[in-house]
Amino acid sequence: MWALVAVLGTTVAAQQAPTPGATGYTVFLRGSPIGHEDVTVRTDATGISITSEARASLPQPTTIRRAEARYASDWTTQSFVLEANVSGGDVTARSTFRDGVVLTEGVQSGAAYTRQHNATAQAIVLMPNTFFGGWEAITRRVTSAPGPVELRAYVVPQGELGLRVASVTNERMQVGKDFFDVRRYDLVLQTPTGDLSASVTATAEGSLVRMSIPAQALDVVRDDVASSTSRTQISSNPGDEAVTIAAPGFNLGATLTRPGNAAARVPVAILLAGSGIGDRDGTVAGVPMLAQLAGRLADAGIMAVRYDKRGFGQSGGRAESATLLDYAEDVRTVVRWVAGRKDVDGKRIAVIGHSEGAWVGMLAAAREDRIAALVTLAGAGSAGADLVLEQQQAALDQSQIPAAEREARVALQKQIHAAVLTGKGWEGVPLPLRRQADTPWFQSVLTFDPAKSIKGVRQPILLVHGALDKQVPVGQAERLTDLARKESKSKAVELVVVRGVNHLLAPAVTGEVAEYSLLPDPNVSADVSTAVTTWLAKTFQAVK
Repeated sequence: MWALVAVLGTTVAAQQAPTPGATGYTVFLRGSPIGHEDVTVRTDATGISITSEARASLPQPTTIRRAEARYASDWTTQSFVLEANVSGGDVTARSTFRDGVVLTEGVQSGAAYTRQHNATAQAIVLMPNTFFGGWEAITRRVTSAPGPVELRAYVVPQGELGLRVASVTNERMQVGKDFFDVRRYDLVLQTPTGDLSASVTATAEGSLVRMSIPAQALDVVRDDVASSTSRTQISSNPGDEAVTIAAPGFNLGATLTRPGNAAARVPVAILLAGSGIGDRDGTVAGVPMLAQLAGRLADAGIMAVRYDKRGFGQSGGRAESATLLDYAEDVRTVVRWVAGRKDVDGKRIAVIGHSEGAWVGMLAAAREDRIAALVTLAGAGSAGADLVLEQQQAALDQSQIPAAEREARVALQKQIHAAVLTGKGWEGVPLPLRRQADTPWFQSVLTFDPAKSIKGVRQPILLVHGALDKQVPVGQAERLTDLARKESKSKAVELVVVRGVNHLLAPAVTGEVAEYSLLPDPNVSADVSTAVTTWLAKTFQAVK
């Protein structure tokens, strides 16, 4: 979803000296590191304490001297203390939990306040995008739970909300060449404005490794895992091989999946993820789309290459300065790399792009003659600015927001678009939103026009779309197909609409974003992969 979502509250920023005995975490917003927090967990006969120290620069210069939540040994909540400085002014909060009631007294913006709410005895203490150490209580609680987990969280000083574990996935983290086992918990936070998806990754002992809130493009990652040499191995295939691809000025970390019992020279497909997905496996809500497609391509005798986007995982480069065209140039780099391999047939190279990756694939195909075929998965046919507004409207239609506020949000989105494109008119736009929107990437999204980009594509084109896709509705695929047939130089354009499949290419019931964490079968539909492999086999046969 490209419609901007404001990050609530204060986010942590500039790195600070590590606290002795603490675990350090790097905070990322849209893939860019914006801060650091040191977290200390202590367990003794009196109970459990989770303490954090941090610094912040967004939305205002902030120093968190101490944030501490205390629990009894059975996780009964006892107290929370915050001591911070925001733009030179003290901000404090002291919460006590007793007999089902939480009382918070504090100072903010020079004014004292008092809040009182009912609270569950074992409520987990959180704050809106500060005190990320609070998520340590979640990982430790869910790790030790004997079965399905339903928790309550108290957000200081706002009130209580529900928290449910929707799914659990075993994963492996790779740091350099070393691996260690972790477990990812996909969560649903039941907020007053609707469900919010999040995920936490933890060690077997329950120590927090990573926390992510996709709708806010927010990630909090343990320092060693946040390094450029690390990545999460979410999904693997028998023929997987880790490789490094040299790009101009940096390297791309990639995985090559070989077909079993392959001939000397095989066709190859390069897989491209959508927006906001930096990891090569293309995982959203537990569905590793690209990794699964790579395995199925290999089963069909086609080598597959998937890679971390620049600035993510094991790839170098700077994500914050990248545009759609830059990502297309990375595709061309990978094309040149595979074309030079002795085990690849350089005349049979395909590019397969999901969602935004479909646009990147179009740009690459129009510029690279060595690409022999283009496959779009859940690609859009509307211009970027129009698509963002359409997606925002779809999200608002699913919300409980009053009509007047909806109109205000649409007006703000349009103001942001105009400001991004002209450099003027940022007055009244909240600073966190400007920081998210005023980027080369978002400008390239707003100005992208499939009707113009498709004109340079001469390769055969397959468009695959889920009939239940609510993020990029199937009408977008029909529009893109019409454009390809009328405007491109391609002599072969085919559209396949797969019934019962959502934007993640997985079987679904409603196709809504809120359903992603509840999918009964978090796997790419066999109908999708079969459509792709069958078409590629036919297309590659024609260019042999």
